[in-house]
Amino acid sequence: MHSIVLTSLLPVIFLIAIGFVACHAGWMRAEATKDLGRLVFMVLTPALLFRTMSMVHVEQLDFRPVAAYFTAVIALFLLMLVWGRATQRAAVLALAATFSNTVAIGIPLVGLAYGEAGMVTLFTIISLHALVMLTLATIALELAVARQAARGMAHPNTKAAWRRPVLDALRSGVLHPVPLPIMVGLLFAQTGWVMPTVLDRPLQLMGNAMGPMSLLLVGATLAKARIGAQLKGAVGLALLKNLLLPALVATIGVVLGLHGLPLTVMVVTASLPIGANVFMFSQRYNVAEELVTASVAVSTALAIASVSLVMAWAEHL
Repeated sequence: MHSIVLTSLLPVIFLIAIGFVACHAGWMRAEATKDLGRLVFMVLTPALLFRTMSMVHVEQLDFRPVAAYFTAVIALFLLMLVWGRATQRAAVLALAATFSNTVAIGIPLVGLAYGEAGMVTLFTIISLHALVMLTLATIALELAVARQAARGMAHPNTKAAWRRPVLDALRSGVLHPVPLPIMVGLLFAQTGWVMPTVLDRPLQLMGNAMGPMSLLLVGATLAKARIGAQLKGAVGLALLKNLLLPALVATIGVVLGLHGLPLTVMVVTASLPIGANVFMFSQRYNVAEELVTASVAVSTALAIASVSLVMAWAEHL
């Protein structure tokens, strides 16, 4: 296996394993895991995103990889939605098959493997990832809810039934701990100002802590997962997410003439395991909760092998 795959993946696997052992041994309580997760998501992640993007100018960004990435992701999402007859369950499973863990696993992995240049491509995807995918999933879910409710109404008003949730999704997609610091960081970069050392140093320290903490929490989450009877469905969703999606992204990227590091980062990002945000949707709508929980666990465990394969393959694109 190529050295870049080993040198970038082994630390990731090691930290996930430490988190798994720590939780399994009872060194981390469930309440503490939740609190640490909030700390990573609300403090450490925004610090890393803001600091990195505060040194990037818009003219340096290449949005072609982002366009190719979301073309593939949305195509697979809509295909699964149609296949499942646009039900709430179909919307949740479509999100599970297309929503990558770009922050907790993606940031430390891409940072180790591809450095600052790779991180800029990843952050460009991340800046739109939650906004596009969570909004798309919300629209699909709310339309499914509205259709179900309309069946029992004499004069259904479907537009009114889902307009407000969609607007709420758009607002929360912008005012979010991931895209917001990216956008604010980009705006700061365009001013030409230099970050004072008294602010830059704490941001750097918090950003450095984000990767290890996230990976430890991934391991702790795996230790608590219960798969059971959902194994078959979970494996199917994990294969769609970890292998089919990166193949689709690579195909569209090559057709659009992409090559080199941007295409590699885009394909590796697509191969990342299912993101934890899918939990939120399954729990909020009480749809496929056990299957989604099992799928996230299986997808993350499978990623140890599948991401290695995709990274080695992406080197030759």
